[in-house]
Amino acid sequence: MSDATTNTNEKANTVRELLPTATAAETRAALRELIRPYRRSAVGCFATMMAATAVGLLVQPLLGHMVDLVADRRPPADLTLPVVLLVVVALVQGGTTALGLSHVSKLGESVLARLREQFVDRALRLPLEQVEKAGIGDLNARVTRDVARVGEAVRSALPELARSVLAIVLTLAAMAALDWRFLLAALVAVPVQAHTARWYVRNAVPLYARERIATGAQQQQLLDTIAGGGTVRAYRLEEPHTRHVTERSSAAVKLTMSGVKLVLRFYNRLHVAEYTGLAAVLVTGFLLVRTGSVSIGTATTAALYFHSLFTPVNSALVLLDDAQTATAALNRLVGVAYRPKGEPEPPAPVSGPQAAPTETGDPLTGGTPSDDAPGTVTVSGIHHAYEASRPVLRDVSLTLYPGERVALVGPSGAGKTTLAKLIAGVHRPASGFIRLPGTGTSGGALHVALVTQETHVFAGPLAEDLRLARAAASDDELRAALAAVDALGWVTALPEGLGTVVGEGGHRLTPAQVQQLALARLVLADPAVAVLDEATAEAGSTGARLLETAATRAVEGRTALVVAHRLTQAAAADRIVVMQDGRIVESGHHDELCAADGTYASLWQAWSGTRSITDHPPHINTASTPKDH
Repeated sequence: MSDATTNTNEKANTVRELLPTATAAETRAALRELIRPYRRSAVGCFATMMAATAVGLLVQPLLGHMVDLVADRRPPADLTLPVVLLVVVALVQGGTTALGLSHVSKLGESVLARLREQFVDRALRLPLEQVEKAGIGDLNARVTRDVARVGEAVRSALPELARSVLAIVLTLAAMAALDWRFLLAALVAVPVQAHTARWYVRNAVPLYARERIATGAQQQQLLDTIAGGGTVRAYRLEEPHTRHVTERSSAAVKLTMSGVKLVLRFYNRLHVAEYTGLAAVLVTGFLLVRTGSVSIGTATTAALYFHSLFTPVNSALVLLDDAQTATAALNRLVGVAYRPKGEPEPPAPVSGPQAAPTETGDPLTGGTPSDDAPGTVTVSGIHHAYEASRPVLRDVSLTLYPGERVALVGPSGAGKTTLAKLIAGVHRPASGFIRLPGTGTSGGALHVALVTQETHVFAGPLAEDLRLARAAASDDELRAALAAVDALGWVTALPEGLGTVVGEGGHRLTPAQVQQLALARLVLADPAVAVLDEATAEAGSTGARLLETAATRAVEGRTALVVAHRLTQAAAADRIVVMQDGRIVESGHHDELCAADGTYASLWQAWSGTRSITDHPPHINTASTPKDH
């Protein structure tokens, strides 16, 4: 119990290596690439929005003209034309604004859709080692909250920001056209606004970045606690896990409240700028009218222009809040969707520094690692550690030959799962190399397939779930794969056969049936090398032999490494490799190892001694635990 408690607490307190976040320069480059296919649409959007804004700027001169008419005591009939023109301006501006905003929204959605596609494509190609280190919570936060935040900005903030910036620029130009002194008066507010904007950005960017990271850590902790609820309750770890969730939630809430306070201070500073600028324009208008430089109507037009700037200026500056949160989210999306410079490529079948193969055989490796026949797996001098001070594998060398089925056994923490993942390409070794001759990385063929006890059934027809392994497979090929793993009978008995909807919201499958589907996918993928890590562990005693038989058929004719959950699998293998403390300590056939009276013999004797009590062999710690990581 103490080991499990230690491992759980260590996992909860581990500082995860989160997925990369793009820099500002990388995000700008990614945006340019995303927008490039829509350049014409972008130009059209800009032209439409400019036309709508320019038409709207005719309102203030018309109102100023009406003021002059009244001041000159002109007859009421003279007001008819300006009023009609105001109605026309309102209709034209409304129509062009609606058209422009719809085009901007459409452009933004198109770019966002392309970013989503790029993100999903890149996320699916991320090295699994990197995803494991970051935790699924980080990836989940990006694909949910970050995408939603950017989507919200595209739908509302982006069109409004574009409209506001155009309104500000054109209004200032119109004030200059009235009299350059009105422009100078309006610019009195700019220093206060610029200082406010710089202050806000300087404080908001790091704050929202920390908030997104804290949110990702919070989601990861919640996922870990909920997913491991059974273990948490079994070891009475409710209190420490609740404490961890509370700590991460409190950190996220604290950062959120800091953001709220920052925004309130931001608004207060904006009000000071607004009334300072308005006072300057009114005083300037009064002086110019008094000297006869402009009419009352012109001064009124200038004041109305500046007052009309309140909304776009405030909108533009307030949208900095949305822009900063959206930018922080966008940086996290681009960090995954576009590989930052210097990020290593996903591991290839050849991992680590290349060393010359030895020419002499080794009884622990299974032969000479110089055999280059297709399907051969050569592991030479592998060292690996998840933490520098705690090596998991030490100088491991092993050769698997074409068509050979090798069982990997050993006590908990021996390094079996780690070795299996290294061979499958999930992790890269710290040193040494893994070579798969005749199975290069070019082309679309799957050369190494990993099947674990954690198999996901995708929502949809069962046939489509199977075709994940081979998209072009016919129904006959699907049935042949199912027959190979003894699953055709129960699949045929389903309400719609291969068309039955499974997965979330569909027909529920038993753990044994799920594993049979995973093995059927393996048959369809037809890799040269198969790695089975506890692939039959989910079955109870009644389904154990069925799954073991299915696994044997699935790997028939291909090189297979089986992390054996039950020693019956090991006894039936062509060769058994025994690991202990990160090293290979024994290798040979079942009878040879039993006669050697070593580690494997002890495990086998323990299993044989309880066989008469239960058909389910005792848990002899051949399965992986957190200590293996």
